[in-house]
Amino acid sequence: MTITINIPKTAEQCAALLEHIQSGEEILLAQGGIAIARVVPISLPTQPRIPGQDKGKVAIASDFNAPLPENILNDFVRF
Repeated sequence: MTITINIPKTAEQCAALLEHIQSGEEILLAQGGIAIARVVPISLPTQPRIPGQDKGKVAIASDFNAPLPENILNDFVRF
């Protein structure tokens, strides 16, 4: 569910708005009835990262750090 609130009312309702956000709702901040910003809860990772879980799945080319060919370098803007 999305809640729309005009900016002047946000200060007086800040604690209540934070509770809505923590429960998963998003808040639209409006100025003169026009939405100008969206406040959404941060989604936390569902499972912890495990070091080494992709071992053997990634290969780095031996020339990975070699200079790019001239025809590719020419596509970049030089200052």
